[in-house]
Amino acid sequence: MSVTHTVLFQIKADADPSDVKAACNRFIALKDTCLHPTSHTPYIKSIKGGKDNSPEGLQNGITHGFVVEFSSVDDRDYYVSTDPSHLAFVQSIGALVEKAIVVDFVDGLY
Repeated sequence: MSVTHTVLFQIKADADPSDVKAACNRFIALKDTCLHPTSHTPYIKSIKGGKDNSPEGLQNGITHGFVVEFSSVDDRDYYVSTDPSHLAFVQSIGALVEKAIVVDFVDGLY
């Protein structure tokens, strides 16, 4: 059962655009740098994301969004709590992020 991990960021207004772009590139690169603890191969099914461009005006300050897909809850849990590449990424963006929102779901489970 796959899990979708949705991450929304409000980037600080005074953040340097080149630092933001570099952070976004590092997020997308997690697909290749996050390795499964036993197989030592990449385990993230997909990552996509970018800067908000919605015309609805309902962002409430959110500026960037990312969607990460995992094959299982176990893979997602390892990513969130243990994966050294992910944890290093989280540490690296602290100065850029004003607010983060994370919502995970299994498609069709209501």
